[in-house]
Amino acid sequence: MEKIAFSRWRRKFWREIEKEAEPGARILEAGVGTGKNMPYYPSRAEITAIDFSPRMIERAERKKRKLESARDIDIDLIDLKVMDIENLEFEEGSFDYIVTTCVFCSVPDPVRGLEELKRVLKPGGRIFMLEHMLSRKIFLKNLMDIFNFIPRYLWGANINRKTGENIRKAGLNVLEEEYIWLDIFRKFTLAAEEVKQ
Repeated sequence: MEKIAFSRWRRKFWREIEKEAEPGARILEAGVGTGKNMPYYPSRAEITAIDFSPRMIERAERKKRKLESARDIDIDLIDLKVMDIENLEFEEGSFDYIVTTCVFCSVPDPVRGLEELKRVLKPGGRIFMLEHMLSRKIFLKNLMDIFNFIPRYLWGANINRKTGENIRKAGLNVLEEEYIWLDIFRKFTLAAEEVKQ
């Protein structure tokens, strides 16, 4: 999936964030994993990237070191931390932008995690999400529900999360929702407060 489509989606997704982010913007990547997004990070932003797994952070650290020679980016502006998205160790209103890519399939309490992102977002800030979720199409929905136990057992991901509903339960406002592939992969732009369009 990464080679077929996801790396292309990541690149486009982060280009849009780079256009939005001003130099020196503080960005939180929640759920950095092995660092697959790092090659697309905006070069002039201060980025904090977190993951619950120390092993993932170790792999992301290795990717960060490789990045220094591969790209014109100051790796000192990338700070990696082991942290639980449901209990973020940041002050309220710490970040201009927050980014997630395929994270909320594995957060144990996704609404709690989204509420924490809302808490640490600055007033006027934006949350950008590229996530997969349960289809609304009856046939696909039923298949995803039936076979959810396989990815959950193999790598801890749920393919049948209702992320759109969870976003609203967390009190976040959807500014934009774009279907990337069917209605399963979607891109969201969110705000903590109501924004007049």
